[in-house]
Amino acid sequence: MSFVRESVLINGKPLTLETGRLAKQAHGSVLITYGESVVLITAVSGEERPGLDFFPLTCEYVEKTFAAGKIPGGFFKREARQRDEEILTCRLMDRPCRPLFPEGYKNDTQIIATVLSADKIHATDVLALTGASAAIHISDIPWDGPLAGMRVARVNGELMVFPTYEQQAQADLDMVVACSKDAIVMVEGGAAEASEKDVIDALFFAHEAAQPILQLIDKMRAAVGKPKRPFEPKKLPAEIAAQIPALVDKAIIESSLIKDKKKRYDGYKSAKNAMVEALTASLGAEKFLEHEKLIKAEFEERKYVVVREYVLKENKRIDGRDMKTIRAIATEVGLLPRVHGSAMFQRGETQAIVTTTLGTSSDEQKIDALTGERWKRFMLHYNFPPFSTGETKPMRGPGRREIGHGALAERAILRMIPEQEKFPYTIRIVSETLESNGSSSMAAVCGGTLSLMDAGVPIKAPVAGIAMGLISDGTRTAILSDILGDEDHLGDMDFKVCGTSKGITAIQMDIKISGLSRAIMTQALDQAREGRLHILGKMAETLSESRAELSKYAPRITTIKVKPDQIRLIIGPGGKTIKGIVDQTGVAIDVEDDGTVNVASADSEAVKKALDIIRGITAEPEVGATYKGAVQRITDFGAFIEILPGTDGLLHVSEMAHTRVERVTDVMKEGDEVEVKVIEVGRDGKIRLSRRELLPLPEGEEGERAKARMLAAREGGGGPPSRGDRGDRGRDRGDRGGRGRDRR
Repeated sequence: MSFVRESVLINGKPLTLETGRLAKQAHGSVLITYGESVVLITAVSGEERPGLDFFPLTCEYVEKTFAAGKIPGGFFKREARQRDEEILTCRLMDRPCRPLFPEGYKNDTQIIATVLSADKIHATDVLALTGASAAIHISDIPWDGPLAGMRVARVNGELMVFPTYEQQAQADLDMVVACSKDAIVMVEGGAAEASEKDVIDALFFAHEAAQPILQLIDKMRAAVGKPKRPFEPKKLPAEIAAQIPALVDKAIIESSLIKDKKKRYDGYKSAKNAMVEALTASLGAEKFLEHEKLIKAEFEERKYVVVREYVLKENKRIDGRDMKTIRAIATEVGLLPRVHGSAMFQRGETQAIVTTTLGTSSDEQKIDALTGERWKRFMLHYNFPPFSTGETKPMRGPGRREIGHGALAERAILRMIPEQEKFPYTIRIVSETLESNGSSSMAAVCGGTLSLMDAGVPIKAPVAGIAMGLISDGTRTAILSDILGDEDHLGDMDFKVCGTSKGITAIQMDIKISGLSRAIMTQALDQAREGRLHILGKMAETLSESRAELSKYAPRITTIKVKPDQIRLIIGPGGKTIKGIVDQTGVAIDVEDDGTVNVASADSEAVKKALDIIRGITAEPEVGATYKGAVQRITDFGAFIEILPGTDGLLHVSEMAHTRVERVTDVMKEGDEVEVKVIEVGRDGKIRLSRRELLPLPEGEEGERAKARMLAAREGGGGPPSRGDRGDRGRDRGDRGGRGRDRR
């Protein structure tokens, strides 16, 4: 293959595609570069696997740690299983690319994107999607591309594509859009309660910005593209196909109109079995077996045709609803007594039980990404056990679908979570799908919101989600609210919209047809908004706002602020002090670098005790305040008294009593507890104390003289000790400073 490198300017920077230098044995390979982020994408399609009734496409995205100049952590020091972020990028590649392969193509096909360089400025996920499109397009693999992956963000009111990580963090709208020349084919993203118009503007902005990249990919194919391998899908002989509609169409529509999912599927099964018996009799067993797979595939095709035609013609759906009606909704909260927050959300035959658990900052998830380490305090995990669809299968941990659905629900709620300063908890939501017939991920959003409010999390606003569908034959169009599983499978577009009453917080869209107009997309999002508001209203009937109090089983976190240089006092040498506080009280303590101290426990008395200890450790002496301290050391000119942990001051002999004190030991000895008053805190931190100001004045003439001496001392700056005393004090204290000991 000839070497080709071409570039196009995107957001003022060159996006470069090259081929013919690396991975030349792959059927298609492209190196894509933006900034100093570099991704190698390969596409290979092997032989057809016999007996498969699905397209075996796998998309892989792998981040090599060397790309960011890092060595992997762990014992083995090499990349292990894919992280969730990598799996989500695999899905970004798969979802738009898969529908563009020809119907009936069953060859083993694999697309691998390998991040070779990560500049920590430019995201590599959209590079992987664009590179996957280019690699397939220039290969001999049959495919109806190309596509371009675009990330569009709105920062300070301005739309831009290919934003940097810093710009993404500032954006109030951030979406990945897969674009073909004529259409938007996939959307995945979130926003801060954006309006439907804002979302559509962003989508079409991305589509326009994608055109130069699509032209570049076409230009590369014209220069070095391989001839596409011939592919003709296997077809059922026309004379057999012609018999099937009369055998199945009536039974299919009758079964489709059964509202109960299990009975409906039993009806489909009976219709298929009747078709098999009839064709076996008319064709003969041998000929039927020869075409069995194609005959059964034709049955599924008839379902597609018959149900779609019914919806478009009758303007009615298979469960009897019109286009906008939402299935019956039932909700409960507080149904699990020991969890911090719980909710059940049911919509039609989709049901989820969702829980919220509150933890401390020690429960945060550490994310070790190419861009560096970060901590995640809000998590939403979505589970889809096989019994939810009446099936059996091995349970081997979350699959890609579960990770993707959980990420969508998490994105929907994330911006409504209170800031850590206001609510210093780590939050985990778990959604267990118990029944499924359409959009269990949206049940996770609705149930997640209710469980948060049940837990007492002061969310900014409730969030609901709805799954929408579209059926179109080019002239007639039906937009369906709250789709069933069958409508998802038979429709032309599946899009999920989540948000508050004000606007959209998350959106996921997969479009199977080209040329979707702005008017249809606007109508679809407006209809989704109506449905979302209806669902929010139903949720509010059960719980309209967050509970005022947390669950009694949730930890209580109290936050105080100390000076950053006092952190060492709380930690202590080798962590001894903080460990001692935890051992005494049983609380959990988190100390931030900025001096924020979080104390957590379900026992409020334990929290109060720990806070008292911390305040005592970090308290600073105040002039005029009285303290009860222990005598630490006695000298000829006075005594040093610890008035706060790690902080001592000088009680000069002249401040010990109203009468002259000849020897300090006549008044006190080491270890005695003495009540003293702070009369001065010097600029250098040295503290002067008085005991005599707290003592009652003697009676008579002696008392009057003592009173006069006190007034004179105050007017004269507190009566400092003699120069010789100061020198002795400084030498005696050595490197202890004035204010306190170094606790480390």
